[in-house]
Amino acid sequence: MHIKKGDTVIVMRGKEAPTLDKDGKKVYTKGRVLKVLPKEGRALVEGVNMVKKHSRPSQDNPQGGVIEQEAAVHISNLMIEDPKEKVPTRIGYKTIDGKSGQKKVRYAKKSGEVLDK
Repeated sequence: MHIKKGDTVIVMRGKEAPTLDKDGKKVYTKGRVLKVLPKEGRALVEGVNMVKKHSRPSQDNPQGGVIEQEAAVHISNLMIEDPKEKVPTRIGYKTIDGKSGQKKVRYAKKSGEVLDK
C-alpha cells in the first residue's frame, strides 16, 4: 500500500474530484487518512465521502437520529500530497542508511522529498 495512516491525500476521482476555479487553476479536495483497510483496498479520509447513517437510540446516543460520517474511498482514487509543492504526486521507494542499518522509505517523485521520517 502506498498510503498510510496520517498521510495527507488528494482525492482524484469521484464527487470530490479536482475542479477548476475562475482563474483556471485546479482546486483539490484534501484530507488526512484516518484508517487504511488493505484487504478491501480502501481508506477512510477525514471530511471526504461523507454519508448519512441512521442510528437507533443507544446508551451512547440516547436520542438516535441521523449521523454524518466518512465512508471508505478506494485507494486508486487517492494520491499523496507533495510536502513541498502541495500538488498530487506519485510515490517511489528507496533505501537510506540510518543508525540501525538500511531503511526502506517512501519519497515523493515530484520533489524527491522523503515522506517517512
